[in-house]
Amino acid sequence: MWTVVSWQEETNFKHIQKVTNMYDMKNLSKLSKLGENSQQSMKAFQDLSEAAFKGGEIPLKYKELIAVGVALSKQCSYCIEVHKTNAIKAGATETELAETVFISSAIGAGAAVTHGTHLF
Repeated sequence: MWTVVSWQEETNFKHIQKVTNMYDMKNLSKLSKLGENSQQSMKAFQDLSEAAFKGGEIPLKYKELIAVGVALSKQCSYCIEVHKTNAIKAGATETELAETVFISSAIGAGAAVTHGTHLF
């Protein structure tokens, strides 16, 4: 987990002051508060998420591995944890998770390379 810190100058010394734990999974309990303040949008988001992970041609394990890859590329600690857990529950192995890491990395690097063509 990451901790956000602030630096303060005081008589030539730097002191670290703990501010918050940015990626504490307990923060997800606040989703209900978000939903209370934007009910229609939260409902639409929940419906989309449910539909995306529901049955279909792609098995749930593969959907969760795709979600892990996207979460890694977006660097969302919450999504990484949630979808890693779901992928394991759906039968994903550590080897499949490791391959997902490198697929995500390869696509990220490839995107930087192909977008680099815009520089010329």
